[in-house]
Amino acid sequence: MASVVTQERFSKGFTYPEYIAQIAVNKDMFERFYASAQLTPDDTAFFRRAAPAGAKKMLVLGEDWCPDVYRGLPVFVRIAEAAGLELRIFPRDKHPDIMNEFLNRGEFMSIPVVVFYTGDLKYLCHWIERPASASTDRARLEETVKKEMPGAGEQELRTALRQRMQALQPAWQKETVRELRQLLADKLGIR
Repeated sequence: MASVVTQERFSKGFTYPEYIAQIAVNKDMFERFYASAQLTPDDTAFFRRAAPAGAKKMLVLGEDWCPDVYRGLPVFVRIAEAAGLELRIFPRDKHPDIMNEFLNRGEFMSIPVVVFYTGDLKYLCHWIERPASASTDRARLEETVKKEMPGAGEQELRTALRQRMQALQPAWQKETVRELRQLLADKLGIR
């Protein structure tokens, strides 16, 4: 199946500064998570090896209202900066045809999605939403909050859950880096 992501289409995506300039909400969260998204020297060296091995471009699907996006996109930006990859961002809701190529489990429009391509836009691999540990941690925290706050309303529970998850955000960013390294290492045969 031919991709809707052509060279021309890819070039029309937002750069990170362009994306930030046009978003409606959470600019402060993007800035906060960009500041906390740090690569180790080993991570930087790995991603620099990924570029000559074939990874040249990154496409990201996301929306500014999504916590997984404002936590994850800054990680992708740091990786692109470290490796010299060309990064383009597409708002999911304005690009459903691209999203349809990368549905989570073939049916869910989960974001963010990061897709790695070669220089001539041959698909390499993609990653969706959040690291596995974040999903596990979130489920555990949700259960704990519900037990600790019986009778609490939905909004109150969500607020408490968000507060508890904040402490885990830096670990989730590191785990995102680890998962992306593994994905590219397996695809490109590098370590």
